Formats: sequence, C-alpha cells, structure tokens
Amino acid sequence: MFRGRFDHTIDAKGRLSVPRVFRGELVAGEDSPPMLVNNKDHLELYPAEVWSTVEQKLLSKSSLDPDAQSLRLFFASGSVPAPVDTQGRVNVPGFMRDHASLDNKVIVAGVYDHIEIWNPSRFEEKQANTIHDFDAIQRRLDQAGGA
Repeated sequence: MFRGRFDHTIDAKGRLSVPRVFRGELVAGEDSPPMLVNNKDHLELYPAEVWSTVEQKLLSKSSLDPDAQSLRLFFASGSVPAPVDTQGRVNVPGFMRDHASLDNKVIVAGVYDHIEIWNPSRFEEKQANTIHDFDAIQRRLDQAGGA
C-alpha cells in the first residue's frame, strides 16, 4: 500500500526519484515495469499487476460505447512503461510532463494501490476542494455503501 505525501523534483532530463518508501512495493515480484499513466490533471504510477487490472476493466466495457472508446484511447495513448533505474528514478516523458503541468517541483502522493504525481498548485487546489466538500463527500459515500 502506498501512503504519504512527498515533495520531490523532476530533473532537467525528466527523471523523477520515486520516494524510497514506495520503491519496494512498486516493483516487488513484478516481471513487467511499472506503468506511468496520464490522468485528467495529474500522472499516476502503477505496479504492473495493478495497471493490468485497470486495463482489463476498460476492456470489459463495450467497444461500441463512445465513452469506453474515449477512455481507452486516452489511457492507452497516455501510458508508458516506467522502469525504475538503479538510483530509484523513473523517466517522465515530455508529453506527460506537459499534460500534467509538471515543472521542477512536484508532489508525489501514495493513494493505496498507486502513486500520483501532481503539480503542487493543482494538488493544493484538489485538496482544498476536497476539504470544502468533505461532509457532502462522506454522506454520498455512506449512502452508496462506501467508506
């Protein structure tokens, strides 16, 4: 499980050092490298097995459904294998840095089964919105039978 928030940097070559506490689980027992994936306004880094499960869920949706088609294209074209090098870094391609508005400083956050990589101002805005709507979010989840 990935938990915690870390202030990190991406170097001029696009390399991001994965927090040490995340490295072991990110690659543990995996034959395939982790997957780096675009999301709406940030990037996500998944252990290969977890990403495979996400892909299977996408593939289980009707290929005739325009929403399923859109999400398949978005995620398939916006994902790359991200092997962790001997110094614990992954390469973040330029198109992904552009998509997520990542410059030098980033927030790396553990989100249980994956890691999210955020532009710091976007991260703070997301957190502020969550705090603002916290009670309503809790009520909706409770009514839906969630947390």
